[in-house]
Amino acid sequence: MFRRFNCSGLVNRTSNKPVPLKNISVNVEVKGFVADVVSTLVYKNEEENPLEAVFVFPMHDDCAVYKFEATVDGKTVVAEIQEKQQARDTYDDAISSGQEAFLLEQDESSSDVFTCTVGNLPPKQEATVGLAFVMELPLEADGAVRFVLPGVLNPRYTPQGFDQGQVTQQVPRVPMSEVPYKLEMDASIQYPHEITKVESNSTITPLQYLNSDKTSAKVSLDQGHQFNKDVELLIYYSDVHKPSICLESGLETAEAGTLMGDAALMLNFYPSIPESTSQSNMWEFIFVVDRSGSMACPMNNKSRATTRISSAKETLLFLLKSLPLGCYFNIYGFGSYFKSFFPESCRYTQDSMEKALKEVESMDAGFGGTEILQPLKDIYKKACIPGYPRQLFVFTDGEVDNTIQVISLVKRNAGTHRCFSFGIGEGASTALVKGIANAASGTAGFITGKERMQPKVLQSLKCALQSSVKDITVKWQLPFGVNASLLSKAPLVMFKNQRSIIYAQLEGKLDKKAEGHASVEYTFEDEKFKETLQFRLEPDKNSRLTVHHLAAKSMIKELEEEHHENSDVVKKKVTAVSLQAGIISSHTAFVAVNKELNQPIKGPLIRRDIPLREFALKGCSFVQVETKCAVNNSFPLYGASLSACDSFSMPEDESYCHDAPSCYEGFALKGCSFGWVQTNSAANSSSQLNTFALKSCSLGRVKTKSANSSSQLNDVLKKKDSLGTRKVKEERETMRKRTTNSEQGSPVVKLISLQNADGSWKLDKEFAVLMALSEKELSSKIPKQEIDNSVWATVLAIVWLDAFGAEQKDECELLVEKALTWVKGHAGSYLKECCRVASDLLKTPFKPEIFGL
Repeated sequence: MFRRFNCSGLVNRTSNKPVPLKNISVNVEVKGFVADVVSTLVYKNEEENPLEAVFVFPMHDDCAVYKFEATVDGKTVVAEIQEKQQARDTYDDAISSGQEAFLLEQDESSSDVFTCTVGNLPPKQEATVGLAFVMELPLEADGAVRFVLPGVLNPRYTPQGFDQGQVTQQVPRVPMSEVPYKLEMDASIQYPHEITKVESNSTITPLQYLNSDKTSAKVSLDQGHQFNKDVELLIYYSDVHKPSICLESGLETAEAGTLMGDAALMLNFYPSIPESTSQSNMWEFIFVVDRSGSMACPMNNKSRATTRISSAKETLLFLLKSLPLGCYFNIYGFGSYFKSFFPESCRYTQDSMEKALKEVESMDAGFGGTEILQPLKDIYKKACIPGYPRQLFVFTDGEVDNTIQVISLVKRNAGTHRCFSFGIGEGASTALVKGIANAASGTAGFITGKERMQPKVLQSLKCALQSSVKDITVKWQLPFGVNASLLSKAPLVMFKNQRSIIYAQLEGKLDKKAEGHASVEYTFEDEKFKETLQFRLEPDKNSRLTVHHLAAKSMIKELEEEHHENSDVVKKKVTAVSLQAGIISSHTAFVAVNKELNQPIKGPLIRRDIPLREFALKGCSFVQVETKCAVNNSFPLYGASLSACDSFSMPEDESYCHDAPSCYEGFALKGCSFGWVQTNSAANSSSQLNTFALKSCSLGRVKTKSANSSSQLNDVLKKKDSLGTRKVKEERETMRKRTTNSEQGSPVVKLISLQNADGSWKLDKEFAVLMALSEKELSSKIPKQEIDNSVWATVLAIVWLDAFGAEQKDECELLVEKALTWVKGHAGSYLKECCRVASDLLKTPFKPEIFGL
């Protein structure tokens, strides 16, 4: 690992120099379903030469950054937004002239990665950088409005042949406990109705109400919070599902008829969808599961947390048990390559389900990198099954550099399927996960911290199985001379418990005393519905222009997602919207120059990269590769699995491979805090490193200065392989036992694993063990001789799940419904008696309503 030094202050461990970023403070204003956030970053140069401090950090792709400024010696310099290359030139010219400059950029390959550069920070000087952004807040299934401040940026995998985007791979990493800057965060919340509670994955102060009707409140993070994980707030409102309209004035200085000169409207639409009267089995389901090395990381940083791949496997179990008989399905695993369970989607039967479950049991995170584009291409080239609409479920920790290409591919095939996507673990790319769901009219979910994956996924499956709202249109009734034009498209489809936000521009002179009406019309199960909202034409004079900025962000996202092929035209349109609205995009950047220095800054400019926490979570990281090579200067290695090992150091002047558990071809790490490979070869280091056969050997830190590093490194690895064999075997066995124990599952999971494809259970020894009785005892308790063993077992299972599986009720809902349908068709008039006897036997209350009796 990196060498450890005894040094006071905050230190960048890649350089043994103090970290110039000292503190981050965040002020959040939540108004309903929108958050306006101001972040302040404090830098101080504690070195003897001027610095260039580079901070790469994550943001949600929905964020519209509308302000960037710097304060030095009490003077504030407000940045202006420019075309990206122009902004870079402005920054470079200022630095070369000895001026202090500040640059904020959005990554070109992924809209959820930003870089803040502070250039020519003089010795011993402090600078404060502020950025402001607004974002829509998603609505969770339980009605919570979710705000997340990302603190984890995982290195993005760069697929073979894709030459863009290396920024996340060059960021220095430190263990979670050594992230050298603190976070302060205050949040104020406003809503027209009562704010009932606020929950967080971090320690926060008690909710403090600011008025008697509890419509205004505030919370704060506890002091000294270390910014080494995402910070999440779950805000609960009363009447959260009530539609609303927000009307905002335009800029008085902007030209009328333009985006920023006219009033902008935000419509929060939540359709009142009745319960579906039917559920079809005429579907094709394809589940696409990330099996890259990073999926071997734990779901959170708690002791004995389940791994991402284990959680995905359990989720697949629930999915396979919940599918309706007669549908078609297939499962893909992907990494550096991909593999499907079946050559083509096959009909869901008992036989195909059992084959799929056997494949699921053997799944691991050994597929290398994260090549998601190729499996999607393979899926789309296969014809859809006539009469069976395709539903695609994608599970990934979302760490790729070709995000735009992936979204574009999904968008081009949106007419043939719907896509439901799930980001697993902290650091999953919001741009990728949300982008592919939006591109194909599905929904996106994120599973972080202690959250279970299964409830969110099964909720999406429930949506996919039911009818959806279609043919959504928005119509306006406005006074004469006032016209409304949509700035964002109405969604193609919506599901129960889903909310949508639509933006519009109101042109013409608004009479504050007049009223307007917005009507949303839609179709549900061939029946037409209409919901109308009345609003005053008295726009809010918001100096932050929240609605305008969000509308502009929505326009930019639609342009980038729909017209990726015609990049020059898109770039021109995106740049125009970005410059007019003053929000950052992939083609623009904020730049500020401090021109009030008394004299130019002199001395060699030294770059300092701000470190982030290690890739993934506790005990899990990646291999960072540094090369002195003209062909490939820095690239990651993914895919191999290592058991947990401590950090280690190495001598400066020798090739070295530390004793630790095994890894194999594919190169990612499970459980090793950091690996480091450095070569000084003029040859292509990528090809050299790919020649490694890392079997029964660990990769620690390897450093060579040879022109032919490959053979020397292989010799070193082979030599060290023989030295650590005993330790390797011991740690392998420990990890095997730990994984086996964690994947055996709870009694609920064990019971679910015994369910048949038609929804029934078989009365056998395994089933009897879970009921804490012998098979003979269970058979002797059947109420009537005429009752089939499977009917009796299925009734017992349903009663047992109701009594003892309450915590997993949501994820069991669909498979229980399938069981109820089956047992009602087979139990006849004996169902109520079976329910009563089963309740007595399991010592639970008699609840005939479970069976609709």
